[in-house]
Amino acid sequence: MKIALASDHAGLDLKEEIKAYLGDYEVVDFGTHSSASMNYPDTGFAASMAVAKGECDRGILICGSGIGMSIVANKVKGIRAALCHCTDFARLSRMHNDANVLVFPGRFVSKYLAKEMIEIWMKTPFEGGRHQTRLDIINEFEQKEK
Repeated sequence: MKIALASDHAGLDLKEEIKAYLGDYEVVDFGTHSSASMNYPDTGFAASMAVAKGECDRGILICGSGIGMSIVANKVKGIRAALCHCTDFARLSRMHNDANVLVFPGRFVSKYLAKEMIEIWMKTPFEGGRHQTRLDIINEFEQKEK
């Protein structure tokens, strides 16, 4: 499985920790690679587009609050990004929403908790059923949107 990974300056330390943790996966690091202030859409859009185009299977994005990266990712057609603060959110984002991008608030989630959420998120399957019906509605809306 190939994972797109991106952060802004506020998420850099957590991104680097996650990159090392994801050793069993192929990781494409979209940056940032510096603690200098930068614009999170630059890295967030690049990583999200890689997932949307099928170049990467899933993505993990990090910014200070996670909100900015969530907004960026969910602007990309085909992306279902979930901002997660706890293991239950990570599990449910896969089970009910088939989230293909996991977003962390770098200033508010410990490295330990982020790793635990990744472990759960990577292993949790999508349940389908009534949840697929809801995703179909979202996909239909995306196709109509110009």
